[in-house]
Amino acid sequence: MREIVKKVCMVGDPGVGKSCLIKWFADETFSDKYTHTTGTKMSKKELELPDIGARLSMQIWDVVGPKSPSFLEGYIQGAAGVMAVCDVSRDETLASLDIWIPSARQTAPEVPVVILANKSDMTDAAVIDSQSVAIAARRFKAPYYMTSAKTGVNVAISFGAIGRMVLGEAPLAV
Repeated sequence: MREIVKKVCMVGDPGVGKSCLIKWFADETFSDKYTHTTGTKMSKKELELPDIGARLSMQIWDVVGPKSPSFLEGYIQGAAGVMAVCDVSRDETLASLDIWIPSARQTAPEVPVVILANKSDMTDAAVIDSQSVAIAARRFKAPYYMTSAKTGVNVAISFGAIGRMVLGEAPLAV
């Protein structure tokens, strides 16, 4: 089995759940306590992909900063994939992907992107539906997943998708 190391960056507005998604993927835990990420946080997780004969060591970067090309340039440099996250309970976070994704692609034009509409467990508070996310995903030619870092819904699947994409494979259908 091939051993491969790849950098994947999480982008999205503050409070959308980027750190919680990483925590769920890395150790299947969730905390309701919000802690604002300061600086850069990097997590690692190995992903077994036996069907393509690879073990992918994902270095997942979670950085707080402005959604601007100049800021993201240093952050995205060397990234093999981007996970763009919005919060289904806040309209503006989906609209912000129109800045986050093009800013990331300015530095890495060919980088694969996966869109995560997080907090899908908050059905009563949701203002963004899957159809709206699908429209954004088509615009960016990216797969999307309705995720919940609280319940774990589609978290492993979405990280598996970006893992496959950074290795040049198609994501598995949900």
